[in-house]
Formats: sequence, structure tokens, C-alpha cells
Amino acid sequence: MIQNALTWLDQRTGFVTLTKDFLTEDVPGGVSYWYTFGSATLIALVIQIVTGIFLTFYYSPSATTAWASTKFIYENVTLGQFVISLHYWGASAMIVLMTMHLLQTLVWGAYKKPREMQWIVGVLLFFTTLAMGLTGYLLPWDLDAYFATQVSINIAGTVPVIGTAIANFLQDGSTMGTLTINRFYGLHVWLTPILILLLVGAHLAIFRHNGAAGPPVDEKPKKVGQFFPDQIFMDTVVAFIMFGIIALLAWHSPAPLLAQADPNDAQFVPTPAWYFYSLYGILNASPPSMELVATVILPGLAVLVLLALPWIDRNPSRKWGTRYLLFGITAFVFANIVYMSWFGAKVIGERQAASGFHGLTPIEGAGAPPATPTPTGGAVVPSAAGQQVFSANCVSCHGAAGGGTPNVAPALANNPFVSGDAKAVILTVGNGMHGRPAMGQSYGSMQMPAWKGTLTPDQIAQVISYIRGAWGNTGGPVTTAQVRAALGGKSSSPAKTAPKPKTTPKKH
Repeated sequence: MIQNALTWLDQRTGFVTLTKDFLTEDVPGGVSYWYTFGSATLIALVIQIVTGIFLTFYYSPSATTAWASTKFIYENVTLGQFVISLHYWGASAMIVLMTMHLLQTLVWGAYKKPREMQWIVGVLLFFTTLAMGLTGYLLPWDLDAYFATQVSINIAGTVPVIGTAIANFLQDGSTMGTLTINRFYGLHVWLTPILILLLVGAHLAIFRHNGAAGPPVDEKPKKVGQFFPDQIFMDTVVAFIMFGIIALLAWHSPAPLLAQADPNDAQFVPTPAWYFYSLYGILNASPPSMELVATVILPGLAVLVLLALPWIDRNPSRKWGTRYLLFGITAFVFANIVYMSWFGAKVIGERQAASGFHGLTPIEGAGAPPATPTPTGGAVVPSAAGQQVFSANCVSCHGAAGGGTPNVAPALANNPFVSGDAKAVILTVGNGMHGRPAMGQSYGSMQMPAWKGTLTPDQIAQVISYIRGAWGNTGGPVTTAQVRAALGGKSSSPAKTAPKPKTTPKKH
């Protein structure tokens, strides 16, 4: 019955014959685990697509909701932290595997005639994957995402002639905000995946046309293996090992989420993705007059050399014994990349230490402090509604993580006043503070507005309940009735409602 169904399907689509032809391909020189890097990279891409689609169900791309929706995934979605961590570690795995695949192709000389176009497509795939990692880095909208992406956009702006246009396209405005997130979201979720899938299709089509290159020899190998079942078995083993490593990392070292992006936080020292450490190292090792060389010319030359390698290397032989010059240059370049990556990480570590590791304690994920137990008095879990009001009205002075602004506004995090008498907090928020010492410190001509003329009693209750249950504070929730009693009734003017997220996440 199954055979009849397959025959019927094949007569009308040709899919069965096409699959059979693909699986019965000969493998010159026999099957080998050296041939599994390409397949493992493809499996890593599938993991990224599946987990990415899952995350889009809950993620809301705007400056007021991106961080909150990401935090919601960690805290409220079933296996949300695990899936987001799979996506985080899967990106690194895909780049590592693709690098190993390119290196193996280079060492084995599989870029030589007639496989020049296959090599070019592979190089384009590599850099498109790096671009996908770069565009995804901003989306959590935490401190690291904001400031590391700001550096990337500034570097893009230094490209001669077209730099300003590139920076304007990426930032989509005079400052980074909702338009920037939407631009990066579109690039990460739609454009780069489509380009990658097209390039993968072209790579496989050219591979099928030319056949496998086989071991690095010039004569035709006498030994021939079978793609199915032998090579498929090896590919499957490596894919399972790769997924197991990613899953273990996701489980034991979840992706960190720092405090929400705060453009006014001048102390924070960002960390770029590890695969850009070498560029960061080159930039910091170069004098200011050579920054253009470090950020544009050297990376541009590296891309051009890789694309033109089949024509630069005119040696027709693939034997290792005839290609020592290429191996020496490759080893030299690779050693410099490793060294500059180490140097870049060292510079970042020193600068973060000088800042007192400011803002580097994650809110969620590996390294995040354990949740504060709810005291007997009934401290609240910070509400999404209160966080929305805070983000829209208070974050510019008090900071996304409640750290305050020196000489401008006091810190709210771990603040006894915030956790103390609820009425005192209500009066402070409702009536404002004007040029008076706040919480034991002088803030000069501080002008905290009276929010009772802008926010409704409901919103004041929400935001106070939020700050009394966030950042280590242990105060109890505040009700609308308490706000009305303390402030003498309704607000004096219509409320300015906080921005709403584009989609309301639901519990999984």
C-alpha cells in the first residue's frame, strides 16, 4: 500500500526519484566524519528557524515592549528560558560549524576548479550568518544590546561615501528607538533568513552538479562510499552531539538578559558578540588616525580575498605537500584572529572592571540573582502594567534598572524609602519634589513633576507597586483606593496613557 502511494506521488511530482538520487550519491574516498560540518551547520540553521519562530509568538518589537516581552518569555512562557537559550547558543554553534566547514574546504582545496562558485556561495553564507547574528543582538533591548549595537551603527557610519546612508538605514531616525528595533527585527526575522535559505539552496544545487570533492588528492580516489546509509549515519551522529551540547549549554547556562536599555547610562561598558572580538581588538589596538583601516579597510580586504581565493591560488594541485605557502598564510591569519580576540576580550574586561562592572548583573539567565522571596507583608511581583508606566514616564531620570542619575534623580533600587511607608511614596510621586533633599542626598535643582496631574490614580498605584516590588525592594502593593485617599481624589487632568504593546503575550 505504501509502495503504491509512493509510486502515485512520484508519477505526479518526481519527489521520490529526486530523493532517491540524492541519497544514492557516491562519496569519493569513502565516508568520513570530516564531511559532517556542512550537514551539522544545516541542522543548526533549522534549530535557529524553529526557535526563532517560537520566539516571535511572544516578542513585541518596540522600545517600550521589547525588553518586557523578552523578560515575559523567561518568566511566563513554558520552557521560554530554555528556548531563548537554545536560540542564543545555536547562533554561536552555527557560526563555529560554518567556520570549521570553510576551513576544512580551504585546507582540502575544495574551492578549486570547478567548484569556484560553490566556494563563493559558501563565503557569502558565512558573512550573511554573521549579519543575522548582528541584527539579532539588538532585539532583547537590554543595556548590552543597546550600546553594542550603537557602536556597530557608528562603525558602519564610517564607511566612505555610503557610510552615512548605511547608518541612517540601520538606525532609522536621529536616535535609536522603536524604528531601530523594527528595522533590525525585519532584517533578522525576514531578510537575512530568506537570503540564507536562497544561498543554501544555491550551495546544494552547485554541490549536486559538481559532486563531492573528496580527499585532498589529485588522482581520482579508488575507494567510493555511499551517502545513504553510511554518510547519513555519521551526519546524524554529529547532529545529535551538536544538539546535545547546545541543549546542555541552554539548560545549565541560560542566555543572560541585562537591565532594560537606558540611553542615559554613560557608565555601562558593552560587550560585543564573541565572534566580533577580533574586530574590537583591532579597533582598540589601532591609533585614532587608523580607525578607518581597522573598521572598514581590513575587514573589506578580508572579504574580497576570501571571495577571490580560487583565482588568487593558481596552484592546480590539492595535495597538502604542494600547498605549504597557503597553509602558512592561513595559520598566520588565524593566529592573529585568535590573538586579537583575546586582546579585545582583555580590553573589555579591563574597562568593565574600571566601571565596577556596572549594569552587568543579569536580570534573567546565567548569573542572575535568585528571586527575592515574598516577605510576610506581601511584596508584589512587578507588574507589566506598572513597568509600562515606569518605562514611559520615569526611566529617563531614574534609569531602566532603577539606578538613578547622579545629581539629577535618586536611585530607586534597594531603597528603604521605596519599600517603606506607602503613603510617603504616594505623596512623593503624586506631588513631586522641587529642589529638596531626596532620601538623604541633595540633588540640586531637581524638579520631579507632580504626576497626579498626568497619571490616573490607577496608573500611580501600578507604577508604585512596580517599583516597590522591583530591583530588590520589598514593599507591599499599593491600591488605587490608597492613592485616592492620600492625594485627595481623582487626578486633576486627563490621563496620559502609557504605550500599549503591539501584542499582548499570553501564557503558553
